[in-house]
Amino acid sequence: MYKDESLKKYLDDLAARLPAPGGGSAAAFNAAMAAALISMVVNFTLGKPKYAKYEKGLKVILDKSEALRQEFLRLTDLDVIAYRSKDARDSLNTPFMIARLCAEGIKLCEPLLKKGNINLISDVAVAAVLLESSFASAYFNVEINLKAINDKKLTRTITKELLQKGKMIRKTRENTEEKVGKIIRG
Repeated sequence: MYKDESLKKYLDDLAARLPAPGGGSAAAFNAAMAAALISMVVNFTLGKPKYAKYEKGLKVILDKSEALRQEFLRLTDLDVIAYRSKDARDSLNTPFMIARLCAEGIKLCEPLLKKGNINLISDVAVAAVLLESSFASAYFNVEINLKAINDKKLTRTITKELLQKGKMIRKTRENTEEKVGKIIRG
């Protein structure tokens, strides 16, 4: 679907009077860009003598960021399909997965503050901000779909998990921004 289309096509459809893509798909695409930024930082770091002692850990981060990038791209399309299905559980599952994966993705940012190429440190902060905004966007979509399902036990369980992840994501983004600011300002 969109993963093989141009950015212009996706954005034109997002802006159009179409039921999908919408906020959930946009959250996934935004998160895919964050994962791509993480990969870029690692790719500009690998092979540099200054960071040689971090090579093994950086390769692990790269593998994870690339897997997340592909999954977020898949979820960009899956959210459109889920919305069209009109099944509230389908519409719930995709943003819930996006939110969960944003929590995994943001964990890759902090190690790059020490192990990543210093010339790309601002991109680490941008990735953290994008992941936090994708999480928040996905969370809104989860909430509205939980209302449509009307299952109080499921609502409590999912809300509790996402509130915990939200706190961790906010704290990680704040720490990342603070550390990047200190590095940039010297």
